[in-house]
This record gives sequence, C-alpha cells and structure tokens, in this order.
Amino acid sequence: MWGLVRLLLAWLGGWGCMGRLAAPARAWAGSRGHPGPALLRTRRSWVWNQFFVIEEYAGPEPVLIGKLHSDVDRGEGRTKYLLTGEGAGTVFVIDEATGNIHVTKSLDREEKAQYVLLAQAVDRASNRPLEPPSEFIIKVQDINDNPPIFPLGPYHATVPEMSNVGTSVIQVTAHDADDPSYGNSAKLVYTVLDGLPFFSVDPQTGVVRTAIPNMDRETQEEFLVVIQAKDMGGHMGGLSGSTTVTVTLSDVNDNPPKFPQSLYQFSVVETAGPGTLVGRLRAQDPDLGDNALMAYSILDGEGSEAFSISTDSQGRDGLLTVRKPLDFESRRSYSFRVEATNTLIDPAYLRRGPFKDVASVRVVVQDAPEPPAFTQAAYHLTVPENKAAGTLVGQISAADLDSPASPIRYSILPHSDPERCFSIQPEEGTIHTAAPLDREARVWHNLTVLATELDSSAQASRVQVTIQTLDENDNAPQLAEPYDTFVCDSAAPGQLIQVIRALDRDEVGNSSHVSFQGPLGPDANFTVRDNRDGSASLLLPSRPAPPRQAPYLVPIELWDWGQPALSSTATVTVSVCRCQPDGSVASCWPEAHLSAAGLSTGALLAIITCVGALLALVVLFVALRRQKQEALMVLEEEDVRENIITYDDEGGGEE
Repeated sequence: MWGLVRLLLAWLGGWGCMGRLAAPARAWAGSRGHPGPALLRTRRSWVWNQFFVIEEYAGPEPVLIGKLHSDVDRGEGRTKYLLTGEGAGTVFVIDEATGNIHVTKSLDREEKAQYVLLAQAVDRASNRPLEPPSEFIIKVQDINDNPPIFPLGPYHATVPEMSNVGTSVIQVTAHDADDPSYGNSAKLVYTVLDGLPFFSVDPQTGVVRTAIPNMDRETQEEFLVVIQAKDMGGHMGGLSGSTTVTVTLSDVNDNPPKFPQSLYQFSVVETAGPGTLVGRLRAQDPDLGDNALMAYSILDGEGSEAFSISTDSQGRDGLLTVRKPLDFESRRSYSFRVEATNTLIDPAYLRRGPFKDVASVRVVVQDAPEPPAFTQAAYHLTVPENKAAGTLVGQISAADLDSPASPIRYSILPHSDPERCFSIQPEEGTIHTAAPLDREARVWHNLTVLATELDSSAQASRVQVTIQTLDENDNAPQLAEPYDTFVCDSAAPGQLIQVIRALDRDEVGNSSHVSFQGPLGPDANFTVRDNRDGSASLLLPSRPAPPRQAPYLVPIELWDWGQPALSSTATVTVSVCRCQPDGSVASCWPEAHLSAAGLSTGALLAIITCVGALLALVVLFVALRRQKQEALMVLEEEDVRENIITYDDEGGGEE
C-alpha cells in the first residue's frame, strides 16, 4: 500500500517536486471499533511533496495544484479532508472527499511568495480526527513578469574634461522584482543605448566610464547617456528598462589666455592725474571660474614708469591707469608691451603651451590748455629784520607751457598777507618788503602767489612762498621777572638770597648767552655771581650787612654776546626781616614787602585787630546814617496844617 501512495504522490509531483515531508503517526487505542487494549505501532499517515503554483496563471479556474491523501482513507467515503491556514477557503479550496486542492485565482509572487497551510483528516460522521494535523507550504513559482527599473534615475554626474579613458563617472543600479534564485528572470545586463562613443557601461556592475580621451568642455559641455538594463541575462525574450544619465564636463585649466588683438591704442589728456583710467585690456580664456583668472603686468620700463596696470575685481580685465603726471610738451606717446598670465596653472596641462600672452600697447598723450607752471613746487625766501621798506626778498618765476613766450602776471593773494608786509612786481615776480619787519613779533610769513596768463585769465596757478625773517641783535637782555626778595637779619655771610634769570628776545642772544655783573668794590652790600647758564646768584657778602629799615636796591648789569653787544641795567629789591628759627618771616620794616615765606602770629593778630576796628567803624557809620534818614522822614510825614497860626487882626492897609 505504501508503494501505491508514493506512486500517486509522484504523479502529483508534476506540479513540482522539491522534497518530501512526513508526519509521525499517532498510536490509536483499538481498531475499527473493537474496544480494548491494542498494540501501538508507528506508521506514516501523511505523505506529500511541496506544492507549487505558477504565478499569474491565466488558464481555466479553479486549477488543481495537488492532492492530500491519508492511508487511513479506505475509499469508503468515511474520511473528510479539512484545510486551514493562509488563503484556505478563499485562495485555496479542498475537496473534502478526495483531498484535491485547487487554486481559485491568479497569484502574484511579488505580492506573496508562499502560503503556509494546515491539513487534517477527520471522520465524516463524528468529526473525530483520524490523523494529527500537518503543516505544509504552497510556493508561488516565479515567471519573468517584472521589467528592471532604476529607482534612483534619472542620474546626474560630473567628470573633469580631458579625463583619461576609463575614468569612472557614476554607477547606475536597476532592480528586478522577479525571484533572483529562480532562473534568469532577475539576472540583469547593462548596455549603452545612447551616448556612444563617448561613454561605456560595465555590463555587470552598471559603472559608467569615459570611452574616449580628451573630451573638451569648450567643445561640448553636457552629454545625455541612455543606459538599458535587460533581464534574462540579456537574452532574447527578456524584459528591459532604461534610465538617463546627464554627464557634465567640469572645467580644468587647459586653455592659455589669448589677446584677441596684437595692438591696443589708447589716448589720454596730459592733465589726467595719477590713477586716471586710460583703458581696459582683456585676454580671452574659455575656461571658467578660477581657471580663467588673470594677472597683468607691463614688461617695458618706459611704460611702467608712466602707467600701471591692475586686474579688476572680476579677475578678468586689465585696468591701465596713469601712474605719474604726463606732459604733452615733453613726450607725446608711449609704446610698451603688456603680459596676461593665468594666476592658477595646472602642471598637468603645461604641454598645451605657456599659459600667458603678450600684446603691444600705444598710449597717445593729448595736449590740453594748462595753467602757468612755476619753476619750483614751493619757494623759501629769507630777509633780515629791521630792513627798510622796498628791500628785495626774492623772485619767483612761472611759464606758460603751451606758449612759453606768453607773458605772465603775478599777484599776492590778500588773505595770505593781511598786514600787507610784502609787495610783488606784477611782470617780473620780484617780492619786496612793504614795511620793516620785526622777527620778535613774527618769524614766518606764508604767502600765496598767483600766476595768471595775460591771454587767458582763467588759466592761473598758485604757489606757496614762505618768507623767514632773520634775526638781528636789536634787543638788550632783561631780567626774566621783577625780583623783590628778602634776607633774614640773622643770615650768615655768603648765604644765597635769590637766583636771578635773564631773558633775551633775540635769537642769537638767548638766555644762555647773557652775562651778569653786580655792585663792585669793598663797600658792596651784596655779591652777584654769574652762573654762565643765563642765571646769576645773589649772595650776602663775606661780612654781615648793617641793619637798616629801608630795602636795599641792588643794581645788576646784563649784556649779551651779539654783534654789536647790547646791555641793560636792572634793580633787585632786597628787604631785611626778622626771622623765626625755622626761617619764616616774623616781621619786616614797614618799608619792606612781606615775604611769601609766611607771617608771624603777632603780625597776624595786629592785622586782624586793624581789620576788626575798620569793620566796626563802617557799621557805626552806616547805623548813624540810617538814623538820620529816619528822622528826616518823620518830619516830612507830619501834617503841616497843624502849624498854621490864625490871626483876626485886620490889616492896616484897609484904612
């Protein structure tokens, strides 16, 4: 009987035979309704192979896919087969009597690849299990019903221009939903449909590579490559899908700069100042970004002296500007060469030539009306002080560059000489003093002289003329300040009383060139010692000074070392005072001036008493004056009518 079952299942295995599944038999107590103990035996109850269903089957439905059979089924119709699990009763149905399993609709493996079901044989009358339940699997067998797709397409990639053959550009990947483990339905092969001969693709990996060398971005910057993926290993009958790859060539510095013309001509007026733009030069470079940045330079010396060239903010144009003032009369044109060089150079492309170019430049200087030009940018003149009016100071000169023979008229701008100290000869440009000058009052005079063309008053120019007043020894030395000092009556002989300083307003006779001399002779009350630094020391003589009430007047003679030497006499006042032990003044004679050293307590009390007495007298005077004014006011306010005397007598004239 086991052999018949196996033959039957082998016949059913035409739906696919992948192996054999067996469930252990269970021990049954009794047999065919005979009660009592029975011998336990092990037998194979269920025997079947794994079932398969071809996906998307389009034949008549339902389709028989297999048969379940138990060896307890004797064909008497007492056995009923049950099917439970995934899709049981909807997708899969079973004939309860025969155990035939049918599929009721078309299945899609990509939606569900297999179903797990549970088979059971029961007694039809009592529903008593005749066999233990057994699990089995129905697999959906794949067919090639899904074309390859590129989930990340379309693609965009960049590769440097001039790349070598085989340079990797990008990898494209297609997906096939078919079963990769069954047949060749999901075995993909990549090919290039459009983009040859520039690019190729690896059939297995989908890596896109360059196929020709030296692709030039300046010739063609963008390429559209169509890649196809075909399943079934690329054989006929396979399904295919395609995607696009937009490949952009990135720029490299493979093009040297080139001037579009060999000679550039510009013109500029001679009055153009430094920094004035003369013109622009541009060397063409088809590269992009930093690869096209330029640096310009002037190669010839004569051009670099008068002009300079720099690169604009974009890094492309050369800006030619004036470097120093131009003069049509001295030079009317300049010719020089300009070089343009890439700032960034890739050594890999040096074989394509030097990355620089040279062009010739000619600049023509145009004539323009110019104001008179002075022979000097500024003038410095000198004149001694105290010279009579009309003294010649100096001469300035200007010329008309456009017409050198044209006369020039000179004048001093009034605001630069408000005191009218100088005058200028209009035709010759000679400057004279208009009054004697005093160096001690003013040393420097800053004049602005105007030169005007007689033929065109609008053409005028100015120049600064600085006149320095030279010093002469015309001031005698003097004491730096009035000296009024004191000496204590207890001072020791030879004691320093005061340091005296001198001042000389002349430049050549400053304080360091002043000499001092005091009273001479044995009867001199004080001694003057010249310190030879513009100062002198006033000392007590070796013998004590006799006491006196009146201050001493010490004559001092001062003289400078000028040519000729000038001298003067000054007086220093010295008072003799009584001093306290600490050196402060206690009291001086009335004729003497109080010293800044301080006052004694008695002197302060005397001063305070006097001030108090004066204040008391003032208060008393004010009070008496106010009392007198009040008395007068009272008399004025009395009624005058009360003082009238009435007389009844008749005048004698009536008679």
